[in-house]
Amino acid sequence: MDNLQKQRNDNFLGTGWAFPVSFSSGNYQLITSAYEKNINESIDLLLQTIKGERPLSPAYGSGLRQFVFNKMDETLRGRIIDAVFNTLRQNEPRITVTEVAVNYIDMLNGQMEVLIAYEYNQTNTRHNYVFPFSIKEGTSL
Repeated sequence: MDNLQKQRNDNFLGTGWAFPVSFSSGNYQLITSAYEKNINESIDLLLQTIKGERPLSPAYGSGLRQFVFNKMDETLRGRIIDAVFNTLRQNEPRITVTEVAVNYIDMLNGQMEVLIAYEYNQTNTRHNYVFPFSIKEGTSL
């Protein structure tokens, strides 16, 4: 596949503001992201946003912060998987989530990874994303 054809296939993925929002140092232009990077940044932003945090889009967000300080067990794992799956299904129309898994990385420090496998709706190309999540508050300031 030549570059022009690949660009046409990737155009549906979109281009938007990079997250976190930043500007180039030389000409102060807004930095944007495109294609796979744009979707991964969108997933990251969506999972970090608390439901109701955006007044004009109160349903936007994952609600993952409600699980902070919960006991790390199978019930929590299932609740997080359900929250992530439903959030992405409702708020990210460019992808179809095929699998969500939660791995407890460090139980003592409350660290886990949320692994998300998804396909682009237009091309059925498979990708995945790892979202680091901590159950305990940060104390290394």
